[in-house]
Amino acid sequence: MLRSIRLLSFAVLATPAVVAAQQPRRAAADDYARAARFLSYNVNPLVSGVNVRPTWLPDGRLWYRNTVPGGGSEVILIDPARGARINCTADTQRCAGAIDPAELAHRGDTPLRRPGAGRAMEIVAPDGKRAVFIRDWNLWLRDVATGVETQVTTDGVKDFGYATDNAGWIHSDRPIVAWSPDSKRLFTFRQDQRNVGEMYLYTTVPGHPKLSAWKYPLPGDSVVSMLHRVVIDLGGPSPRVVPLRMEPDQHRSTLCDHITCRGTDFADVQWYPDGSKVAFVSSSRDHKVATLRVADPATGDVRDLLREEVATQYESGQTAENWRVLPASNEVIWYSERDDWGNLYLYDIAGGTAKLKRQVTTGPGNVAEILRVDEQRREILFTGVGKTAGRDPYFRHLYRIGMDGKGLTLLTPEDADHAIELSPNGRWVADSYSRPEQPPVHVVRDARTGRVLVTLEKADVSRLVAAGWKAPIPITVKARDG
Repeated sequence: MLRSIRLLSFAVLATPAVVAAQQPRRAAADDYARAARFLSYNVNPLVSGVNVRPTWLPDGRLWYRNTVPGGGSEVILIDPARGARINCTADTQRCAGAIDPAELAHRGDTPLRRPGAGRAMEIVAPDGKRAVFIRDWNLWLRDVATGVETQVTTDGVKDFGYATDNAGWIHSDRPIVAWSPDSKRLFTFRQDQRNVGEMYLYTTVPGHPKLSAWKYPLPGDSVVSMLHRVVIDLGGPSPRVVPLRMEPDQHRSTLCDHITCRGTDFADVQWYPDGSKVAFVSSSRDHKVATLRVADPATGDVRDLLREEVATQYESGQTAENWRVLPASNEVIWYSERDDWGNLYLYDIAGGTAKLKRQVTTGPGNVAEILRVDEQRREILFTGVGKTAGRDPYFRHLYRIGMDGKGLTLLTPEDADHAIELSPNGRWVADSYSRPEQPPVHVVRDARTGRVLVTLEKADVSRLVAAGWKAPIPITVKARDG
């Protein structure tokens, strides 16, 4: 302590010249002006073709909004089958019927909602005719065409309601449901939060502050939110609630600490194509145990197919749940890190429980997201990271592989990070690829061969560079473990 005091005394008594030399330079007005030149509202007009977010149409065409030099935007419609490109802003007639007129008149970057697409806190059925929402802890239906509302459940009560979206750390008023493909059933739950502790938040406003309170289970709490899974049959004269014959589930998924991790999707749920069964995964609170199950929506009977238990945490992928039940062939594609890499495994479920057939993908590198399973060709289309030697292990690439584990093919050869959007028909992918030091290029590829069919845009940052902007310099360093 005495030595520390002496050192401190020396520092305090240092000569004025030394102290002055250590003082930081005061920022001058020109420093602030130079920094302000690179704020978003100043640099956005200097770039074009950067943020291209394709929207696929049901018929396989896509459209996107593109910024143009000098500001403003244009809407482009692309037909990959013909390689056709139409500027809808200049020729609205040729885009009629494909893009909502409000989109063509819109000049900003925020996508508009289509008429009849449902309101913000609703989930629309696959046939587009009905939308489900929450009111007073119960589920209601709204006829999209007429607006007529019908109550579906009646026994929902405060903190034990249907389809409630509350993970504690995030919550909303939207319902969490999975519609069956024929739009006749809902897979959802009643969430029991009645004895869960509360979180409080004061909002600072002029006058009296506003207090918000909601249920928020904390680490170490003995009572947490529990899901009582149900199927709601909407195909008869009146709705029928079918409870699943199982113990309540923890509020967890295999992708995040919530049961919806990407938008409004109900995570870890897959209806069979004919609606005869619904598959789902139950995850433990600590993420160490994941159980794949299949339920009969008519009776509520539940059968366990596969269980994975790990010492750390089980995750089923990086950007999406990477498991698929294949009813036609009685198989399951399952994601696991059992060999220290995130790979896919194929199981046989013909006997009622899953039996391993083979490992489909092998390390190094991880499967990031399964995009499509082609059951006819027995092929899987997926994005992966670290699976091509010599590439940045964080760059995503598109791959195809046979379900027999053979024929791994890289479909995006460019050494860059690839953001992929698959078309609804599975034939094409919109690919936006870039590097930290290279502007984005946006293309449409053949989903099976990777061949570029149409170049959408190539970002132009020349005016930004001329204004003094410099790209970051990527570096490579070894991790602590070598």
